[in-house]
Amino acid sequence: MPSFPLRPVPLRRSTLTSALLAPLLLAACGPALETPPTPELSGAAAPAQSAAPEATPAEPSRSPRRELRGLWVDAFGPGLKTPQEIDTLVADAAAMNVNVLFAQVGRRGDCYCTNAAMPRTDDPAVPAGFDPLADLIAKAHARGIQVHAWIITTAIWNSVTPPTSPAHAFNAHGLSTTGRDNWLMVKNDGTLRGGADWLLDPGHPDAAEYIRTMYVSVVRNYDVDGVQFDRVRYPDYNPVGGPNTWGYNATALERYRAETGATGTPEPGDPVWSAWRTQQVTNLVRETALAVKAVKPDVSVNAATITYGAGPADEAGFTQSRTAKEVLQDWATWVREGYLDVNVMMNYKREHVADQALWFEQWNAFGARMLEVNPEVAQVSGSAIYLNDQPGSVQQILDTRAAGLSGWAGYSYRTPDADVNAGTRTKEQVIPELTANLSGVGGPFEGSARWDRPNPAKLRAVSGQITVASGQLGGRTVELLNAQGEVVAATQTDGQGRYGFMRFPYGRVQVRAGGVTSRDFTPLPRAVYTVPVLALP
Repeated sequence: MPSFPLRPVPLRRSTLTSALLAPLLLAACGPALETPPTPELSGAAAPAQSAAPEATPAEPSRSPRRELRGLWVDAFGPGLKTPQEIDTLVADAAAMNVNVLFAQVGRRGDCYCTNAAMPRTDDPAVPAGFDPLADLIAKAHARGIQVHAWIITTAIWNSVTPPTSPAHAFNAHGLSTTGRDNWLMVKNDGTLRGGADWLLDPGHPDAAEYIRTMYVSVVRNYDVDGVQFDRVRYPDYNPVGGPNTWGYNATALERYRAETGATGTPEPGDPVWSAWRTQQVTNLVRETALAVKAVKPDVSVNAATITYGAGPADEAGFTQSRTAKEVLQDWATWVREGYLDVNVMMNYKREHVADQALWFEQWNAFGARMLEVNPEVAQVSGSAIYLNDQPGSVQQILDTRAAGLSGWAGYSYRTPDADVNAGTRTKEQVIPELTANLSGVGGPFEGSARWDRPNPAKLRAVSGQITVASGQLGGRTVELLNAQGEVVAATQTDGQGRYGFMRFPYGRVQVRAGGVTSRDFTPLPRAVYTVPVLALP
């Protein structure tokens, strides 16, 4: 690979100050990125020794810092569709000292693989019989790089030409269907497409069940290191700051009325309606996480989460953020309740625009506060390398480290800087430069870093389901009680009557819902404990 000079990257005063204070703050506040090992001298002559040298302690072994260094690899263009593209991708990632690839396996209701709940992609760029996911896993693992299956959660199609597979969700549950068979998202004015996309409504119980199955099928059939939710929310195309105007699928509306007692069609800003929709997304994340962990406890469950506009100062501020109001995504709860192993904030800000650079730091600061309170859930800042020049991207890596987060990820491999995004240069021209700026001498990724799969010994989870003699399966409050009968956690059932808990005290517990209490039990590590079905009157 040719050598390229490093572009100078000036540090902002805030970065320098944070970098100087970070060791002191981290010592007081808890876990963050580990200090990089000091490079050892090599090639120096051994000092002369006396005839009877004194014993000296052995040098402590030094391991690479623990830091997630991620790269999103989208399927909207070349990158992971052929054996040759995957060879290049893995070689480039290894040269950058990247240790996690967020690979877009599910684009729109399809799979860049051959063995999943979603049908194989129709993309003509994928050779017949070739399994991109299997090939990527084999080649990346051989270089010590993790593969996380990135699946778009709700978008399922965007072309007037339907997918070829009759089993594709758009064919089976899209425009040609009616009643409960129709899973499509609807806007309050009747619009069926968010931009170019048709989407699934997470308030539809069958659509939510299908989404859950998509992720679990990939985990069951492939040796992925993780799965990543993307667009796990209600769509964009709303007023800035909300309210969200989507979720008016007929079946979802029927559920909402039955579970809340509401009548008529709610206005987008109705607080009960907004809370109900937010809960549907949270239920989907929880139930998918539980199902994934039940199959493989050491697979990472992570989400690419929204950070629109200015960052909040605390969790109370988060409830008023554009993320919560505009797209009804409550990822703060997902972190607090332990539904995620890694939260990857899509902190897509332009470093050269002052307001956006400030927002980038604000969201990093909020992520750092979440990490301090919830140290088992890693916080990663995802940077829009496609919106920035290379010095700007390097600066954002340094800012992320100074904030004390768990790592950084760049979007995307296909568009590695603003020049490529603008069409003035090619990826092939830019990748060698970016590699030198990241992992070359003096670059932030100069040394290697490790990132481990979740420790299954730390998993303790409870999963269950209710049945009802009358009334609704969804929207039921379920409580977890300790041995003293005190409520230690509470949640709501989804549209299938499912519920679960992933963070609670040790010891014997019981589940209570609708006046019915389970027998007591002790959830053990390394497993998801399944509660016998609770039959409600």
